Amino acid sequence: WGMTPQTVNAYYDQTKNEIVFPAAILQPPFFDPNADPAVNYGGIGGVIGHEIGHGFDDQGRKSDGDGVLRDWWTAEDATRFEAKTAQLGAQYATYEPIAGYHINPDLTMGENIGDMAGVTVGLDAYHLSLNGQPAPVLDGLTGDQRFFLGWAQVWNSKYREDALKQQVATDPHSNAIFRVIGPVRNSDAWYDAFNVQPGEKYYVAPADRVRLW
Repeated sequence: WGMTPQTVNAYYDQTKNEIVFPAAILQPPFFDPNADPAVNYGGIGGVIGHEIGHGFDDQGRKSDGDGVLRDWWTAEDATRFEAKTAQLGAQYATYEPIAGYHINPDLTMGENIGDMAGVTVGLDAYHLSLNGQPAPVLDGLTGDQRFFLGWAQVWNSKYREDALKQQVATDPHSNAIFRVIGPVRNSDAWYDAFNVQPGEKYYVAPADRVRLW
């Protein structure tokens, strides 16, 4: 493994086409065996989807299912993918975690794609787990609302200003708040869950929402 069991993290290895989850990540806020399933799907489910997404991001897509470095996409698929990621990059370039410091979409593209996949795959998996039954309403929150809250609480963080500046400049991950906002504002289900309307800060018109998969 590329990480120790006590590391709270996960990774995708494109040379082996495998995802690895050290034991330490199987705890709150990512996973709690006694928690509501919707929250777990938003937490560890989203992280699983994120790592799967790396197999199809701007770097992972360059290796095939056996981990062999080769171009296995059709030219049409590659062109459409690049157009969609350019659209996604334009969104992330507008995010400013701290005054004067914008997210670098080229540096963060692979992780942003992973986060998009995390929300999409995690939510689809949650819906499948319901077996066609309606999700219960708990504490006044619908299942989809709890899913998105589960995703958001995973990235709950606090930074010193200098640390945040360094992260924006060097980290291939977007700042925590935009790991939440970036993917959910492209999810139709988020708009339905929270009744997000035109004119609200992070509203994106349906035609402009990025749908990678």
